[in-house]
Amino acid sequence: MNQEKKTYTFHVHGMHCNSCVVLTEGELKEHELVEHAVASLNTCSVKVRGDFGEKSEREIGEILNPVLEKHGYKLSLEKEEKKPRWEDFKIALPLALGFIGLFVVLQKIGIVNLIGSGEVSYGTIFLIGLIASVSTCMAVVGGLVLSVSANYAKEGDKIRPQIFFHAGRIISFFILGGAIGALGSAFQLGGTGAFVVALLVGLVMLVLGINLLGIFPWAKKLQPTLPTFFANHLLEAKKINHTLTPVLLGVITFFLPCGFTQSMQLYALSTGDFFAGAFTMLVFALGTFPMLALLSFTSLGIHDKITSSIFFKTAGLVVIFFAVFNILSSFVAIGALPPIFNF
Repeated sequence: MNQEKKTYTFHVHGMHCNSCVVLTEGELKEHELVEHAVASLNTCSVKVRGDFGEKSEREIGEILNPVLEKHGYKLSLEKEEKKPRWEDFKIALPLALGFIGLFVVLQKIGIVNLIGSGEVSYGTIFLIGLIASVSTCMAVVGGLVLSVSANYAKEGDKIRPQIFFHAGRIISFFILGGAIGALGSAFQLGGTGAFVVALLVGLVMLVLGINLLGIFPWAKKLQPTLPTFFANHLLEAKKINHTLTPVLLGVITFFLPCGFTQSMQLYALSTGDFFAGAFTMLVFALGTFPMLALLSFTSLGIHDKITSSIFFKTAGLVVIFFAVFNILSSFVAIGALPPIFNF
């Protein structure tokens, strides 16, 4: 005899952004005992509806936890206490300053070109992609990679689906980035329009950097994102059983709710040129590739080995530096400020 289906509410430890919401809901909905799941970033919780018999809430949490723990999340009846770890800055700040100093030196002697006046250089875009690939904003993409790895490994095909996924992702970022750049040309952005877009890119990066610090809870609410229902429908594609499904999933990552991706898409739009937009998104995708490739071809976990409080603070400080510099460069480009730094 079927038991009455009930709704249970759990706190989700490890939730940081809207990508976490999408991933939490998507993974729980695939559990055989779950009929529906709705997560909330504001409360860092999820409501789960299903038939769990006479099991207690704690027992239900233990049953559902395995599908989330591989992504670095945990269901609990107790609310997660997020205390700022200010002591981490003793290590993170020197690391960030050293990292920034190194690239400024490389910039000065002409080896790399990370810092431009009024525009984001390809070096900066690659670095942003590298940081994004290990940030919580890439949780959904990492989840898709792990899903592709697990599903096709069961059928004895471990390599080809991963190659299809990454090829589909890189090629689609180039083509769709070009389409966005070409679309930008239709708006005929003048000096003021280009300034506004560059300023928005800098502000989005600033919010993302502040959020990576993990000390200001309000920052996560400022991150731009697609509606979660849209992202959830896109993720339904992973259920399609077809040889080219990994390629489709790679294409879909272009549309998932990642603030880093969206900031680069906004910049690609401002270029007003197909090839400039295409190479912007291509370089960003290549920046994310090394970490996602490690997820694909090794047993590396997306959260448990790479992410740490110190790492995120270091990355956050670096992102904030480039965000502030690009914001100031935008004002310099329109003559509102004199050149502050001479790199």
